[in-house]
Amino acid sequence: MASILDEYEDSLSRSAVLQPGCPSVGIPHSGYVNAQLEKEVPIFTKQRIDFTPSERITSLVVSCNQLCMSLGKDALLRIDLGKANEPNHMELGRKDDARVHKMFLDHTGFHLLIALSSTEVLYVNRNGQKVRPLARWKGQLVESVGWNKALGTESSTGPILVGTAQGQIFEAELSASEGGLFGPAPDLYFRPLYVLNEEGGPAPVCSIEAERGPDGRIFVIATTRQRLFQFIGRTAEGAEAQSFLGLFAAYTDHPPPFREFPSSLGYSELAFYTPKLRSAPRAFAWMMGDGVLYGSLDHGRPDSLLSEERVWEYPEGVGPGASPPLAIVLTQFHFLLLLADRVEAVCTLTGQVVLRDHFLEKFGPLKHMVKDSSTGHLWAYTERAVFRYHVQRESRDVWRTYLDMNRFDLAKEYCRERPDCLDTVLAREADFCFNQRRYLESARCYALTQSYFEEIALKFLEARQEEALVEFLQRKLASLKPAERTQATLLTTWLTELYLSRLGALQGDPEALNLYRDTRERFRAFLSSPRHKESLFASRASIHELLASHGDTEHMVYFAVIMQDYERVVAYHCQHEAYEEALAVLARHRDPQLFYKFSPILIRHIPRQLVDAWIEMGSRLDARQLIPALVNYSQGGEAQQVSQAIRYMEFCVNVLGETEQAIHNYLLSLYARGQPASLLAYLEQAGASPHRVHYDLKYALRLCAEHGHHRACVHVYKVLELYEEAVDLALQVDVDLAKQCADLPEEDEELRKKLWLKIARHVVQEEEDVQTAMACLASCPLLKIEDVLPFFPDFVTIDHFKEAICSSLKAYNHHIQELQREMEEATASAQRIRRDLQELRGRYGTVEPQDKCATCDFPLLNRPFYLFLCGHMFHADCLLQAVRPGLPAYKQARLEELQRKLGAAPPPTKGAARAKEAEGGAAAVGPSREQLKADLDELVAAECVYCGELMIRSIDRPFIDPQRYEEEHLSWL
Repeated sequence: MASILDEYEDSLSRSAVLQPGCPSVGIPHSGYVNAQLEKEVPIFTKQRIDFTPSERITSLVVSCNQLCMSLGKDALLRIDLGKANEPNHMELGRKDDARVHKMFLDHTGFHLLIALSSTEVLYVNRNGQKVRPLARWKGQLVESVGWNKALGTESSTGPILVGTAQGQIFEAELSASEGGLFGPAPDLYFRPLYVLNEEGGPAPVCSIEAERGPDGRIFVIATTRQRLFQFIGRTAEGAEAQSFLGLFAAYTDHPPPFREFPSSLGYSELAFYTPKLRSAPRAFAWMMGDGVLYGSLDHGRPDSLLSEERVWEYPEGVGPGASPPLAIVLTQFHFLLLLADRVEAVCTLTGQVVLRDHFLEKFGPLKHMVKDSSTGHLWAYTERAVFRYHVQRESRDVWRTYLDMNRFDLAKEYCRERPDCLDTVLAREADFCFNQRRYLESARCYALTQSYFEEIALKFLEARQEEALVEFLQRKLASLKPAERTQATLLTTWLTELYLSRLGALQGDPEALNLYRDTRERFRAFLSSPRHKESLFASRASIHELLASHGDTEHMVYFAVIMQDYERVVAYHCQHEAYEEALAVLARHRDPQLFYKFSPILIRHIPRQLVDAWIEMGSRLDARQLIPALVNYSQGGEAQQVSQAIRYMEFCVNVLGETEQAIHNYLLSLYARGQPASLLAYLEQAGASPHRVHYDLKYALRLCAEHGHHRACVHVYKVLELYEEAVDLALQVDVDLAKQCADLPEEDEELRKKLWLKIARHVVQEEEDVQTAMACLASCPLLKIEDVLPFFPDFVTIDHFKEAICSSLKAYNHHIQELQREMEEATASAQRIRRDLQELRGRYGTVEPQDKCATCDFPLLNRPFYLFLCGHMFHADCLLQAVRPGLPAYKQARLEELQRKLGAAPPPTKGAARAKEAEGGAAAVGPSREQLKADLDELVAAECVYCGELMIRSIDRPFIDPQRYEEEHLSWL
């Protein structure tokens, strides 16, 4: 027993043998290479468990990965398949000859019922080691148990249904609690509910199942040998809310609905298929005398849980008589029949046998077969061996079956992960729809296949189904990859041609007006589809050619707008003289390049509206790019043409603040030609500084001269600072204007005088107006009467100049008096200076022995020193060090030179003769020592270092030299 349940591949085990109806290899189809790279694993694979029982196996049940088997008449073996090497042996404790009739294990794997042939029932809990008899159940031979999947737990079964051999249905509840010797019994209650009858009276309840629907209804299916009963209802209110009493009480007066079949095996068995643990079952199979009743379970139906019922006859050689089926289990697409010597699997979709697995005689006849819903494994056993079936990829070939049944949706669902099979299904569905004249559906399916594109297209063309062809092409186009640009261009071009041909055929037919509109809308939807945007953009040139060849200007414009090819749209409107529509497109999309390109055309027809659009665009437009259009437009010289050009240029200059010279020059030319009154105002507003004006001064001068605008020319001359030319030209216009020009050179009096003399000469010689000449003399203080007199003719009498001459003489007299006063003040100042110098020669200072140097604070008399009139005293070397940093570089160099010469000069000698000799010798060589000291004193001692200008100039000098700051900073730390 050490290696119990260690699995191995028995040399006698057999794999599932599939019938031709369920092929295991996909069918090659166009576009795929289908090769079987690995050996196909069978759907049903049998394995024998390496286990030799000590006694014969009488019963076996499996649920939730828990296996229980009875051995002989008194042994029970329990195995957790997750811990197969830890089996649990128990003794039933029976001393009589009673044998195990049947065993029942609930869906949790915790509650085990053992029905004995002596009409006794034993209870074993998974967590317990005690076999507990159920006293209330005694006297009943249990044939079936309907577990409560909704309320059953590890410690309690909840209300369950029990079917007996006497045809009675009981309700019971079991508890796993063990309360000791005087504790409660495990069977909380056991009460009868109903009796199932056949024609001869009560019949054994072969199977019973209870399910709860999502709406709270309860469904109970119970079977006898020939009948299948359904009980449908709701639970009672109050304390009995979970009980089945209310359900069965409703059928006291009338029998429940049932299905009956004539033949009988003497027994029957019901099997459910549940996709996942604790989910609702989806299908059922009832093994009875006439075959297998198979169908779906529909909890939504009000009157019956069963739907889509169908009876599958037993395979040949199976049935009542020589080889009756002993058990049935149900999988997703098969039910397996257990016979004495073999297992046969039948497809629930076709009724074909897909597996016939024979067992060797040495193992003995097969007894029963069960299914573990939690793992999906199937278990079969004889008295001496246990076998297990693995179910793998059961749905792998179901698509083929559904395909043969023309149930294409289900076929596609079960081959979704197998592209080659899915392509086969789609191709078959497309052919089927085509033969049924459902061309649009056929086109949608063909578009998903890998079938040859040309064949499908020709197929629709031969059938004259252009609408279906369009659908096929559109879906093919949507499925193309970004790299397949050539195919995308081909398809978009073909679709456009089909739509245009269709529209051309329908246009003008009043009976097909609705169809025409529908086709037009679909065509526009195709052109504007975001899915096709890239392919349409790539082939836009060919599409425009097609639209032009068909003469469909409406859709040409529509497509151009979608492709944002606004240049083509504007050009189309301009060609058809729809200038306002063209301008509307430009204004809506605000593309500067399009404005530059089409403005020369639009300005000739809608100048005012175009200028409004330019102004609306504001700084987005470069006015320089629009000048050519304005120049061509304004060459006509009409006032309206010039005014629109001036309006936009003024907007650029005054609002946008344009400084480009070309714009200002053009505005000047427009003013000169069309609005002379605004010319001078513009020039004056621009200012009189030649560096701040934005127009070309020479161009402006030439332009104003060509059009005879002399005042404007005078202003330009003034900006150019050509005052003589400005005065000369102004004298031709207005003397007052010339006077304004003459006063401009304020810093050059000679030039001003010259300009005023020009004005005076003009007034005297040209206008011969003596009074005006005298007024000029009064306006310019630089002019004297003697400057103007040469311009007058000889015959003019002095009476005209009497007042001017007297004024001039008075001015001369006043000037002479001013000079005399200044001379007197200078003489007095010189006398004061001589007096101060005389006083300074006699001034002296006193030095006390305790006086100290103002810089080093040492006694002053220890070394040569300087004494200043302010009272400050310095050692000579200290003063030198204090003065040196404040001297300019050249004076510092001079100071070093003097020090060097003083150091090289001979010391002074004693006696007058020697002094004269020394002075004579020094004069011959260079400056004397006394002269050098005098020069040094002039540099160093010219003023007190604390009271003179040197201290004032050093006011912004830091107290600490920046170069020594870091050193000084560290010294304080």
